[in-house]
Amino acid sequence: MSVSEFLLLQFIAHLCLDYFFQTDKLAKQKNAIGFKSPFLYWHALTCFILSWLFSLQLSFVLGAAIIAITHFLMDGFKHHLNNSKLFGRYAYFIDQAGHLVIMVIVVLLFKKWYGIEPSIEVSLNLTYLLIITAYLVCLKPANIFIKEVFKATEIQVSSDNEMPNAGKVIGVLERILTLTFIIVSQYSAVGFLIAAKSILRYRPDETLKTEYVLIGTMLSFGIAVIAGIIINLS
Repeated sequence: MSVSEFLLLQFIAHLCLDYFFQTDKLAKQKNAIGFKSPFLYWHALTCFILSWLFSLQLSFVLGAAIIAITHFLMDGFKHHLNNSKLFGRYAYFIDQAGHLVIMVIVVLLFKKWYGIEPSIEVSLNLTYLLIITAYLVCLKPANIFIKEVFKATEIQVSSDNEMPNAGKVIGVLERILTLTFIIVSQYSAVGFLIAAKSILRYRPDETLKTEYVLIGTMLSFGIAVIAGIIINLS
Protein backbone atom coordinates (compact mmCIF):
# COMPACT_ATOMS: atom_id res chain seq x y z
CA MET A 1 0.00 0.00 0.00
CA SER A 2 1.39 3.39 -0.98
CA VAL A 3 1.14 6.48 1.19
CA SER A 4 -1.29 8.00 -1.35
CA GLU A 5 -3.63 5.03 -1.02
CA PHE A 6 -3.32 5.15 2.76
CA LEU A 7 -4.20 8.85 2.79
CA LEU A 8 -7.17 8.28 0.50
CA LEU A 9 -8.50 5.54 2.78
CA GLN A 10 -8.24 7.90 5.74
CA PHE A 11 -9.97 10.63 3.74
CA ILE A 12 -12.80 8.23 2.85
CA ALA A 13 -13.12 7.43 6.56
CA HIS A 14 -13.35 11.17 7.26
CA LEU A 15 -16.04 11.65 4.60
CA CYS A 16 -18.10 8.82 6.07
CA LEU A 17 -17.69 10.22 9.58
CA ASP A 18 -18.46 13.90 9.00
CA TYR A 19 -21.01 13.65 6.20
CA PHE A 20 -22.73 10.27 6.12
CA PHE A 21 -22.60 9.00 9.73
CA GLN A 22 -24.23 12.04 11.30
CA THR A 23 -27.52 13.78 10.61
CA ASP A 24 -27.81 17.51 10.05
CA LYS A 25 -29.68 17.80 13.35
CA LEU A 26 -26.92 16.10 15.33
CA ALA A 27 -24.24 18.11 13.53
CA LYS A 28 -26.02 21.37 14.43
CA GLN A 29 -26.32 20.25 18.05
CA LYS A 30 -22.62 19.40 18.18
CA ASN A 31 -21.67 22.73 16.61
CA ALA A 32 -23.93 24.69 18.94
CA ILE A 33 -22.97 23.31 22.37
CA GLY A 34 -19.60 21.68 21.79
CA PHE A 35 -18.41 19.46 24.64
CA LYS A 36 -21.90 19.50 26.18
CA SER A 37 -23.22 17.49 23.25
CA PRO A 38 -23.57 13.75 24.06
CA PHE A 39 -23.27 13.02 20.35
CA LEU A 40 -19.77 14.54 20.24
CA TYR A 41 -18.40 11.65 22.31
CA TRP A 42 -19.98 9.04 20.05
CA HIS A 43 -18.69 11.02 17.08
CA ALA A 44 -15.13 10.82 18.43
CA LEU A 45 -15.45 7.09 19.12
CA THR A 46 -16.74 6.53 15.59
CA CYS A 47 -13.82 8.57 14.29
CA PHE A 48 -11.36 6.27 16.05
CA ILE A 49 -13.07 3.11 14.81
CA LEU A 50 -13.31 4.28 11.19
CA SER A 51 -9.75 5.60 11.10
CA TRP A 52 -8.35 2.36 12.53
CA LEU A 53 -10.59 0.18 10.34
CA PHE A 54 -9.71 2.00 7.12
CA SER A 55 -5.99 1.82 7.92
CA LEU A 56 -6.13 -1.96 7.39
CA GLN A 57 -3.40 -2.43 9.98
CA LEU A 58 -3.48 -3.09 13.71
CA SER A 59 -0.39 -0.98 14.40
CA PHE A 60 -2.26 2.21 13.43
CA VAL A 61 -4.20 2.19 16.71
CA LEU A 62 -2.16 5.09 18.11
CA GLY A 63 -2.50 7.08 14.91
CA ALA A 64 -6.26 6.51 14.89
CA ALA A 65 -6.42 7.60 18.54
CA ILE A 66 -4.54 10.84 17.78
CA ILE A 67 -6.86 11.60 14.84
CA ALA A 68 -9.93 10.90 16.99
CA ILE A 69 -8.74 12.99 19.96
CA THR A 70 -7.81 16.00 17.82
CA HIS A 71 -11.11 15.64 15.96
CA PHE A 72 -12.92 15.61 19.30
CA LEU A 73 -11.11 18.73 20.51
CA MET A 74 -11.62 20.69 17.29
CA ASP A 75 -15.32 19.84 17.15
CA GLY A 76 -15.70 20.62 20.85
CA PHE A 77 -14.28 24.11 20.47
CA LYS A 78 -15.91 24.76 17.09
CA HIS A 79 -18.90 26.56 18.60
CA HIS A 80 -16.52 29.30 19.76
CA LEU A 81 -15.28 29.60 16.19
CA ASN A 82 -18.85 29.71 14.90
CA ASN A 83 -19.60 32.63 17.22
CA SER A 84 -16.52 34.59 16.16
CA LYS A 85 -17.35 37.80 14.31
CA LEU A 86 -14.12 37.60 12.34
CA PHE A 87 -13.92 33.90 11.49
CA GLY A 88 -17.46 32.63 12.11
CA ARG A 89 -18.53 32.47 8.49
CA TYR A 90 -15.35 30.54 7.62
CA ALA A 91 -15.71 28.06 10.50
CA TYR A 92 -16.59 25.15 8.22
CA PHE A 93 -13.51 25.60 6.03
CA ILE A 94 -11.17 26.14 8.99
CA ASP A 95 -12.55 23.07 10.74
CA GLN A 96 -12.28 20.81 7.71
CA ALA A 97 -8.80 22.08 6.85
CA GLY A 98 -7.70 21.38 10.42
CA HIS A 99 -8.95 17.78 10.29
CA LEU A 100 -7.23 17.16 6.97
CA VAL A 101 -3.91 18.67 8.09
CA ILE A 102 -3.87 16.49 11.22
CA MET A 103 -4.71 13.44 9.13
CA VAL A 104 -1.85 14.08 6.70
CA ILE A 105 0.66 14.74 9.50
CA VAL A 106 -0.31 11.57 11.39
CA VAL A 107 -0.12 9.40 8.25
CA LEU A 108 3.27 10.78 7.19
CA LEU A 109 4.74 10.37 10.67
CA PHE A 110 3.33 6.85 10.91
CA LYS A 111 4.90 5.96 7.58
CA LYS A 112 8.25 7.34 8.75
CA TRP A 113 8.29 5.63 12.13
CA TYR A 114 6.43 2.36 11.51
CA GLY A 115 6.03 1.93 7.78
CA ILE A 116 2.83 1.04 5.96
CA GLU A 117 2.35 -2.72 6.15
CA PRO A 118 -1.33 -3.76 6.02
CA SER A 119 -2.38 -6.52 8.36
CA ILE A 120 -4.94 -7.62 5.77
CA GLU A 121 -3.83 -8.44 2.26
CA VAL A 122 -6.06 -6.31 0.05
CA SER A 123 -5.37 -5.42 -3.56
CA LEU A 124 -5.80 -1.66 -3.84
CA ASN A 125 -5.75 0.53 -6.89
CA LEU A 126 -5.17 4.27 -6.61
CA THR A 127 -7.47 5.08 -9.53
CA TYR A 128 -10.34 3.05 -8.08
CA LEU A 129 -9.89 4.73 -4.71
CA LEU A 130 -9.98 8.12 -6.41
CA ILE A 131 -13.20 7.20 -8.20
CA ILE A 132 -14.84 6.11 -4.95
CA THR A 133 -13.66 9.29 -3.23
CA ALA A 134 -14.90 11.47 -6.09
CA TYR A 135 -18.38 9.94 -6.03
CA LEU A 136 -18.57 10.36 -2.25
CA VAL A 137 -17.48 14.00 -2.50
CA CYS A 138 -20.11 14.68 -5.18
CA LEU A 139 -22.92 13.58 -2.88
CA LYS A 140 -23.59 15.24 0.50
CA PRO A 141 -20.15 16.84 0.97
CA ALA A 142 -20.56 18.86 -2.23
CA ASN A 143 -23.99 20.09 -1.13
CA ILE A 144 -22.64 21.28 2.22
CA PHE A 145 -19.57 22.84 0.61
CA ILE A 146 -21.72 24.88 -1.80
CA LYS A 147 -23.98 26.02 1.04
CA GLU A 148 -20.98 27.13 3.07
CA VAL A 149 -19.56 29.04 0.10
CA PHE A 150 -22.82 31.01 -0.08
CA LYS A 151 -22.57 31.65 3.65
CA ALA A 152 -18.91 32.70 3.54
CA THR A 153 -19.45 35.09 0.63
CA GLU A 154 -22.60 36.50 2.26
CA ILE A 155 -24.78 35.78 -0.75
CA GLN A 156 -28.33 36.11 0.44
CA VAL A 157 -31.78 37.27 -0.59
CA SER A 158 -32.38 40.96 -0.04
CA SER A 159 -35.50 43.08 -0.35
CA ASP A 160 -34.17 45.06 -3.31
CA ASN A 161 -33.49 41.93 -5.40
CA GLU A 162 -29.72 42.16 -5.08
CA MET A 163 -27.10 39.57 -4.14
CA PRO A 164 -23.94 41.18 -2.76
CA ASN A 165 -20.69 39.75 -4.18
CA ALA A 166 -22.54 37.42 -6.57
CA GLY A 167 -20.92 38.92 -9.67
CA LYS A 168 -17.43 38.46 -8.21
CA VAL A 169 -18.04 34.83 -7.38
CA ILE A 170 -19.45 34.16 -10.86
CA GLY A 171 -16.44 35.77 -12.51
CA VAL A 172 -13.93 33.77 -10.47
CA LEU A 173 -15.76 30.52 -11.18
CA GLU A 174 -15.91 31.25 -14.89
CA ARG A 175 -12.17 31.82 -15.05
CA ILE A 176 -11.29 28.78 -12.97
CA LEU A 177 -13.49 26.47 -15.02
CA THR A 178 -12.39 27.91 -18.36
CA LEU A 179 -8.71 27.60 -17.41
CA THR A 180 -9.26 24.03 -16.25
CA PHE A 181 -10.92 23.05 -19.52
CA ILE A 182 -8.10 24.58 -21.52
CA ILE A 183 -5.39 22.82 -19.49
CA VAL A 184 -6.97 19.44 -20.26
CA SER A 185 -7.62 20.44 -23.90
CA GLN A 186 -11.38 20.17 -23.54
CA TYR A 187 -12.14 23.22 -25.65
CA SER A 188 -15.64 22.06 -26.47
CA ALA A 189 -16.45 22.25 -22.77
CA VAL A 190 -15.53 25.94 -22.83
CA GLY A 191 -18.12 26.40 -25.55
CA PHE A 192 -20.64 24.50 -23.44
CA LEU A 193 -19.93 26.81 -20.53
CA ILE A 194 -20.50 29.90 -22.65
CA ALA A 195 -23.69 28.42 -24.10
CA ALA A 196 -24.98 27.56 -20.64
CA LYS A 197 -24.39 31.10 -19.47
CA SER A 198 -26.26 32.44 -22.51
CA ILE A 199 -29.21 30.20 -21.77
CA LEU A 200 -29.28 31.47 -18.19
CA ARG A 201 -29.13 35.10 -19.26
CA TYR A 202 -31.69 36.87 -17.17
CA ARG A 203 -34.17 39.71 -17.49
CA PRO A 204 -33.89 42.62 -15.04
CA ASP A 205 -36.66 41.20 -12.86
CA GLU A 206 -34.95 37.79 -12.60
CA THR A 207 -31.48 38.84 -11.45
CA LEU A 208 -31.66 37.24 -8.01
CA LYS A 209 -32.89 33.83 -9.08
CA THR A 210 -30.63 33.54 -12.12
CA GLU A 211 -27.40 34.54 -10.36
CA TYR A 212 -28.13 32.23 -7.47
CA VAL A 213 -28.73 29.30 -9.81
CA LEU A 214 -25.68 30.15 -11.90
CA ILE A 215 -23.35 30.26 -8.90
CA GLY A 216 -24.65 26.99 -7.53
CA THR A 217 -24.45 25.31 -10.93
CA MET A 218 -20.89 26.42 -11.58
CA LEU A 219 -19.74 25.42 -8.12
CA SER A 220 -21.32 22.01 -8.47
CA PHE A 221 -20.02 21.54 -12.02
CA GLY A 222 -16.57 22.70 -10.96
CA ILE A 223 -16.33 20.15 -8.17
CA ALA A 224 -17.17 17.32 -10.54
CA VAL A 225 -14.82 18.57 -13.26
CA ILE A 226 -11.86 18.95 -10.90
CA ALA A 227 -12.48 15.54 -9.42
CA GLY A 228 -12.63 14.02 -12.91
CA ILE A 229 -9.36 15.67 -13.92
CA ILE A 230 -7.59 14.34 -10.83
CA ILE A 231 -8.80 10.85 -11.70
CA ASN A 232 -7.67 11.15 -15.31
CA LEU A 233 -4.23 12.32 -14.26
CA SER A 234 -3.72 9.52 -11.74
